[in-house]
Amino acid sequence: MPRPKQNRKISNPPLMQGFKPFGIPRNRLSAVSLLYDEYEAIRLLDYEGLNQDQAAERMNVSRPTLTRIYEQARKTIAQAFMEGKMINIEGGNVQFDKEWFRCRRCYKLIGGIENHVRCKDCTSFGNNELIPINGEEK
Repeated sequence: MPRPKQNRKISNPPLMQGFKPFGIPRNRLSAVSLLYDEYEAIRLLDYEGLNQDQAAERMNVSRPTLTRIYEQARKTIAQAFMEGKMINIEGGNVQFDKEWFRCRRCYKLIGGIENHVRCKDCTSFGNNELIPINGEEK
């Protein structure tokens, strides 16, 4: 039996929940899942330009583990591009630096319950409109 996966450290969740190909109606699309740790690997290596050792340290994983996560992320993104699929960014065995929430109405990302203020486009205000992002696993 393999040992359980160690939580991967993620600084913050993505602003969006995924991507959709332009020109194909949503009801005709299938989807692939990009896990939060895969998103973080792409962000650290490709967007921030860190080397693999630096990125692995930030995510609290070994360099070979980071390489496996990154390769899976690239395969998932390539599949979505080639097959015209939506990408849902969700789940995984991750640990955020703090509590994160998303507004049910406008999908705004909120870092910490203490930072929750009424959204500009929301008609009501309260903590019941928040969806917790921490602890999501897939």
